[in-house]
Amino acid sequence: MNAELKSAIEREIRDNKILVYGKGTKGAPRCGFTLETIQFFDQLGFPFEVVDVLADTDKRAALTEMTAWPTLPKVFIGGTFYGDTDVLGPMLESGELGSVLEKTFAPVKPAS
Repeated sequence: MNAELKSAIEREIRDNKILVYGKGTKGAPRCGFTLETIQFFDQLGFPFEVVDVLADTDKRAALTEMTAWPTLPKVFIGGTFYGDTDVLGPMLESGELGSVLEKTFAPVKPAS
């Protein structure tokens, strides 16, 4: 993977507290798994972004290399890769996802 592409992906991840790389967009998902992930986060009520990588084979390959996860969607929360709803669903049920989201969306406290 080239450094420019990796840097662009890292910037997208850094700039979005919840980022979903999938097939399609929030308004027009192009696969059932991306739709499922969008519905999952819509129900949680936290802001998130979806990046359509269906037509971008280089970006999809780079994401697979970066995550060692071959399928879409790929979900990042607070800069950390979490897989997809197969991973996030059980995390929600156990309460672990709630803790991750609270930490990710906690207000930044000024240094004293």
